[in-house]
Amino acid sequence: MHGPALSGWLLMVLCAATGAYCLLRARAGSGEERRAAHAEALMGFGMAAMAVPAALLTPPGWAWAAYTVLFGGAALRSAWAARRGGHHLHHLVGSLAMVYMAVTMGPSMAPGAGGGPHAGHAGAGTAAGLPLLTGALLVYYALYVLGAAGRLIPVAAGAGAGTGAGTAAVTGGRRARPELALACRVTMGLAMLAMLAGL
Repeated sequence: MHGPALSGWLLMVLCAATGAYCLLRARAGSGEERRAAHAEALMGFGMAAMAVPAALLTPPGWAWAAYTVLFGGAALRSAWAARRGGHHLHHLVGSLAMVYMAVTMGPSMAPGAGGGPHAGHAGAGTAAGLPLLTGALLVYYALYVLGAAGRLIPVAAGAGAGTGAGTAAVTGGRRARPELALACRVTMGLAMLAMLAGL
């Protein structure tokens, strides 16, 4: 995840901006929409913190345990909310992926782990099953991004007359831009792909 400094900076800024937009969405939303926006804001800021380039800040050893606890709690909350269906299963997968990355990266931060902080994560990834889990998460996020990005493609004017524009007219206000929420989800899915590919 912590490859070239430029990609780390870009990933950090992109995730932080996405998290900030999700917080704004949470203020404008209500009920289920607000809970989803809060979960996505947490994910965006968490990914931004994990993507901070080593040249800027070397996280203390306890940071990885804090990520594990924070996103473990978010996973439990998403698992509870998933009983109602909706987008909570995706939030559950995302929170568990963050726990997995924190646990995987944590040992590489320990003294004597070889190469210092942000060294390659090969040592942590040699345990049985971890490459398979990383691969499964990469496939999940690739399919998620493709599916979500496909929903961003504008529908022909004749076929979509009652869908996108009608929704904007009915809802009005700041919540009339569901495509921005979807674009944020695509952005975070791409960021997750980049972070997982770096493990």
